[in-house]
Amino acid sequence: MANLIDMYNKTFNIDGDITVNRLGYGAMRITGKGIWGPPKDKDESIRVLKRAVELGVNFIDTADSYGPYISEELIAEALYPYTDGLLIATKGGLTRTGPDQWPINAHPDNLKEALNGSLKRLKLEQIDLYQLHRIDPHVPAELTFEFLQQAQQNGKVKHIGLSEVSVDDIKDAEQYFKVVSVQNMYSVDNRKWEAVLNYCKEQDIAFIPWFPLNAGNVVAQDKLKTIADKHSATVHQVALSWLLNHADNILLIPGTSSVEHLEENMKTTELNLTDDDIKILDSISPA
Repeated sequence: MANLIDMYNKTFNIDGDITVNRLGYGAMRITGKGIWGPPKDKDESIRVLKRAVELGVNFIDTADSYGPYISEELIAEALYPYTDGLLIATKGGLTRTGPDQWPINAHPDNLKEALNGSLKRLKLEQIDLYQLHRIDPHVPAELTFEFLQQAQQNGKVKHIGLSEVSVDDIKDAEQYFKVVSVQNMYSVDNRKWEAVLNYCKEQDIAFIPWFPLNAGNVVAQDKLKTIADKHSATVHQVALSWLLNHADNILLIPGTSSVEHLEENMKTTELNLTDDDIKILDSISPA
């Protein structure tokens, strides 16, 4: 398979510093059920990571809470020493008490432990993009932001991003550091954060949607399937392609633990939606 990213020729420059291909890889799924413990097939997870880089992925998204720790450890095992230009973004601010359980803890003490752990597991002296997984409602936001500001000043992180935040949250954080990425739930049928996407586009901030397809939205699925059938594509490929077309600051991080599924996701770059396709998809309402 050729390098499909080259065919699409779409990149985004993060803060004038790091250029990444807009179709990246999310490393949450290379863990066990409920994003807990090791993957069922570790060898396949290693192959997925290596194949992603072979196909032109130079942006990998992970977090200390994926496993926990498993995703970061596998990334280092598969890819270290890292190739030039490979951006590994990780996150802190969620803890784990069991499968599918994600308590928030963005207290500076916990973030310090999380950040130091990520640096060690990823075998890095500095994390190029460190994202706050969640603002903690039980911790004054300024304490969390001050910690991140200090971590940046100390050279442990180069750039800082946020997740599941409003425009006001971004503006509050930017009193302490420059926000270069925002990772919010967003899809063709879930546009709750449209105002955040627009703000990010205006400010040249990367917008990284997670959960790019709501399979429970039957009406949306029907429209997606009609277009997918027209292009001999999958519904998921159409949903990803719409995101790439919707805004040029969107970075995609579809995740999988299968090489076959990875290659299918990467073929999204071959899909050319027509103006009529886009109009139909734009008309989809949230479930």
